[in-house]
Amino acid sequence: LDGSLPENADAAGLVVAYEPVWAIGTGRTPTVEDIRETHAWLRRQLVARLAEGAAVGLLYGGSVKAANAAEIMAQPDVDGVLVGGASLDADEFWRIYTSGGGA
Repeated sequence: LDGSLPENADAAGLVVAYEPVWAIGTGRTPTVEDIRETHAWLRRQLVARLAEGAAVGLLYGGSVKAANAAEIMAQPDVDGVLVGGASLDADEFWRIYTSGGGA
């Protein structure tokens, strides 16, 4: 966050997406516990840095599929998902969308 978020950033409308570098383009997904811990850490950093840090949207991106989307989106501090390759398949994307209640 240090290199990406200016000191005077405004939390209004700010969304942060996270994907582990090792997951990019691999089809591999971290454990739900890893996702939960990483997003909790990100939230703490945002709260420490911005007055409204708790309101910043945190998205998880990294091999999100219909099979794992609901479990990922159910985690604290995960406000939604950033869908990559699965977005190229309309049926898969719809299943992801509906698995989170349209979140």
